[in-house]
Amino acid sequence: MRLRLNLLIGGVLCIVIISAALLAPWLAPTDPVLDADLMNAELPPDAQFWFGTDAQGRDVLSRILYGARISLAVGIGSQVINTLIGLALGISAGYFGGWWDDFVTGLTNLMLAIPSLIFALAIMAILGPGLVSLLIALGLTNWSWTCRIARSSALSLKKQGYVQAAKTLGYGDIRIMITQILPNMIGPILVIGTLGMGDAILAEAALSYLGLGIKPPFPSWGNMLTDARELIVIAPWAAIFPGLAIFVTVLGLNLFGDGLRDWLDPHMKARQL
Repeated sequence: MRLRLNLLIGGVLCIVIISAALLAPWLAPTDPVLDADLMNAELPPDAQFWFGTDAQGRDVLSRILYGARISLAVGIGSQVINTLIGLALGISAGYFGGWWDDFVTGLTNLMLAIPSLIFALAIMAILGPGLVSLLIALGLTNWSWTCRIARSSALSLKKQGYVQAAKTLGYGDIRIMITQILPNMIGPILVIGTLGMGDAILAEAALSYLGLGIKPPFPSWGNMLTDARELIVIAPWAAIFPGLAIFVTVLGLNLFGDGLRDWLDPHMKARQL
């Protein structure tokens, strides 16, 4: 029951958030950047502005919808980079072993010892704010767990009969890693990727809140919170709704990832059924 409930709730929340981001140009009542009107500044939620307005008179709902595009782009894009780095290092380390395995293991342990947000802050301080900088910073900081899972899977999979048969048939090492080993570890990698997207969205919000994320006036949930911190008493809706958007998105991704993990685990699946 828990397996199905997590998958259902997480999947529905993810579909709603992704749909809202894709349909933002049609769903948003106003332009999130250009439609600023100081005469409408700091208005509470009403029939015209469902989520109220911010200090510049911009519709908070419109900015949240467009901000979802930024957050999802950062979550997906950075996780793709993380996954590619982690898979390349982890599979090669587990498959080849030797000094390369020792080097990758040491590098992975070093990355795990450094708080990822601190590392991302350092990269952003060098590259400067912006979407591309965010993708690079977050893409280079969270590959360690993917690498560990890929390495441990490769260590066991390389001993399987079908891998030995591929070697007998003359397959090269790269071909074996891509066609024989990689497909058999997709399940755990998907779970790590889903959960990692939630972490990346939180990191983007934190970096944007610190002024190292998306440059205003383009909306992201993090810089919306930054703009609203001085309005928390007189216009709390300007901070509440972006915060809720982050909460619901990360909750949906975590529930979906948790349910996906249980579904892909045959022992857990058997217990649930």
